[in-house]
Amino acid sequence: MALQCGIVGLPNVGKSTLFNCLSNAKAQSANFPFCTIEPNVGVITVPDDRLTKLVEMCNPRSVVPATVEIVDIAGLVKGASKGEGLGNKFLANIRETDAIIHVLRCFDDDNITHVDGSVDPVRDKEIIDYELLLKDLETVESRLNKTQKAAAAGDKTARMQVEVLSAIKDALDHGRPARSVTFDSVDEQKFARELFLLTSKPVLYVCNVDDDAAADGNAYVDAVREAIKDENAQLLILAARTESEIAELDTYEERQEFLAEIGLAESGVSRLIRAAYALLDLQTYFTAGPDEVRAWTFRRGSKAPQCAGIIHTDFEKGFIRAEVIKYDDYVTLGGETPVREAGKMAVEGKEYVVNDGDIMHFRFNV
Repeated sequence: MALQCGIVGLPNVGKSTLFNCLSNAKAQSANFPFCTIEPNVGVITVPDDRLTKLVEMCNPRSVVPATVEIVDIAGLVKGASKGEGLGNKFLANIRETDAIIHVLRCFDDDNITHVDGSVDPVRDKEIIDYELLLKDLETVESRLNKTQKAAAAGDKTARMQVEVLSAIKDALDHGRPARSVTFDSVDEQKFARELFLLTSKPVLYVCNVDDDAAADGNAYVDAVREAIKDENAQLLILAARTESEIAELDTYEERQEFLAEIGLAESGVSRLIRAAYALLDLQTYFTAGPDEVRAWTFRRGSKAPQCAGIIHTDFEKGFIRAEVIKYDDYVTLGGETPVREAGKMAVEGKEYVVNDGDIMHFRFNV
């Protein structure tokens, strides 16, 4: 499931430093690797204590963690929506991603020049927002002009589309992203998604702070939090420089000691990876046994046949039933056999909505 988060930000905000931290396997886990599939795309493992526990219990011959793709998007300048600088490439790359990680500089450092001469994360956010809004407005207005003609001719579907487009246009005209507009009907929601607007993508704002503010943030972070309160977006605080130092340590134990010394339970990179996974609306189910323990990625709300199809299309086509063990039962009772003996294994049909952490066996016939 190749869903991607794109990292965006102005120059010198810590975007590249953060991507380099993500690209270093040592920053995430003692055992699971990072790989590069393109110069600016990383496939990054998702830290998950549940997987680690299952590996301890099963001692499998192989382990496959869940992953998420992170894309380092080309830099942006004012006028990107009109093709200035690398604007066209920047916007095209964002359009291809499924979610946005927007890095904002929230630290003072006279040795690192800000592109606009001063530190103001809210202003920086608005620069990128403005370019995305302008591009979306261009898209919506063009589509609206075409659709209004069909609506005037009595096309009911076109009338619905005009209402959706008009609502989004009104938000964009007032400086609000498309994701701030919600729709009631399934048809309206589907049409809005199919517009593939830049500002409709879910966003995680990453406030890059200095070491002293890594735990609780600072005034810059407070300003960002206030600015995004009506956006339906998330916020995460980390210190990219500290993350770079963690990434340079050789062992998992050294990294844990370093984190303990600075008062953090886990690295910001680990929190960021999990946040990116959630931002994409992804969850995990497991298959576990002596041959392999594996984390399988699925979209929240997927039913059992769809999740079976992630393993192989034949599993979905010939789906009969799913045997489901809850993770807590598996760990508490000591594995699959004790769970079966205790009558805790559920047998589910085609309408079962898979839960995060389920341990699954699929029965099928093709």
